[in-house]
Amino acid sequence: MNARTEPAPAGSDATARPPHVIARPPLVRELLLVAGLFLVYKFGRQLATGHTGEAFHNAHRVWDFERAVRLPGEGAVQSLLLHGDGLAHVANTYYAAAHFPATVAFLVWLYLRRPAHYVWARRVLAAVTAAALVLHLLFPLAPPRMLAATGLVDTSRVYGPSVYGDPATDSLSNQFAAMPSLHFGWALTVAIGLIVATRSRWRRLWLLHPLLTLLVIVGTANHYWLDAIVATALLGLALAVVGLPYRTATTAGRAHGTLVPAQGRTEEQALAGAGR
Repeated sequence: MNARTEPAPAGSDATARPPHVIARPPLVRELLLVAGLFLVYKFGRQLATGHTGEAFHNAHRVWDFERAVRLPGEGAVQSLLLHGDGLAHVANTYYAAAHFPATVAFLVWLYLRRPAHYVWARRVLAAVTAAALVLHLLFPLAPPRMLAATGLVDTSRVYGPSVYGDPATDSLSNQFAAMPSLHFGWALTVAIGLIVATRSRWRRLWLLHPLLTLLVIVGTANHYWLDAIVATALLGLALAVVGLPYRTATTAGRAHGTLVPAQGRTEEQALAGAGR
């Protein structure tokens, strides 16, 4: 018999932890890390304020570029929301309330049930957010709701609720940081993470979250189509650097974080791993 297929001695590390089990990161450290990332995000957005003229100039350039490459008009989506006050209000509420809670719930669930996926998601979100902040500094952009040439309605001001104040006095957010859309970038990251981390045959339905987010950010005139396209490109770069996470092996392995590569293991690898 191959030596690697013999049972491991009692009390050894091989019997203490199954192969590919990932330890859960320390909770306090993760809370401090995530809080620190959030503070950097908020501070970084503030650094990009005070570029009103440049932001509107870039907005005209983006609008003209979208028309030149024949992207669908943002107004086509907004016209659907304006059929009734209730639908516009729901879209504004989704824009205001779903962004951070959905991402936090995603991270908490991964931390508790898929620790290896949690580390991956935290790294990807940090990479996408950092790249977005750089673009916010280099390319300030007024959203379509501020650009008269678009003919779009600021639905949050008309139908509520609104998360933004007057741009001239709003000290809590940078309203000239439209590109890329972190609403969409984070939503797409959440969907990809849940698809990889779960085994349900319906798991691809998680893509409805970024799809709905896309329709909301465009329909409420908070973002251009190009903002979501750039966010997708940044996520692609982050995935190229960080890599894709492992997929869960079995239903039993979920609770313990037991993982196998997304491509699966060969029979020879499985036999070798069984005796470790």
